[in-house]
Amino acid sequence: MKSKLNKTLVLDIISFVARFYMAFVWITAGLHKINAYMDTSQSITAYKIFTPEFSGYLATIIGPLEIAGGVLLLLGIFLKQSSKVATVVLILFIIGMGQAWARGLNIECGCFGVQPSSTPTAAHFATSIARDFIFIFLTVWTIYRPFKKWAIHA
Repeated sequence: MKSKLNKTLVLDIISFVARFYMAFVWITAGLHKINAYMDTSQSITAYKIFTPEFSGYLATIIGPLEIAGGVLLLLGIFLKQSSKVATVVLILFIIGMGQAWARGLNIECGCFGVQPSSTPTAAHFATSIARDFIFIFLTVWTIYRPFKKWAIHA
């Protein structure tokens, strides 16, 4: 009985960390972009996937969408659904960074705003991609075992 209680407690702690840490990540990423339209647009354009016009459109909406996703997790609204969307977005981010890395582009990922003092390298891409895989693990965890305590509508 005590072993089952301990296991449940550990799983609850992991679920708590997954939900609230990812809320923090999304809100932080969005806040870095919300008042940095030009930097965000240039970061998106640097990937050479979208036209400059479409990159500008994405730069306008990405910050507010990231904040909205973080708030949904924070408040516990549609935990599984918002985590599914987050997983897809993270996969798209990984694809974007992977193709930039494979093409030898020397760009900042722009995930948490532009860091003017950093020089992008292959290690930078590898670290960012590895970090996003950890984020995917946390979002998938929330899909299968959401932390419903303090949730408005799980």
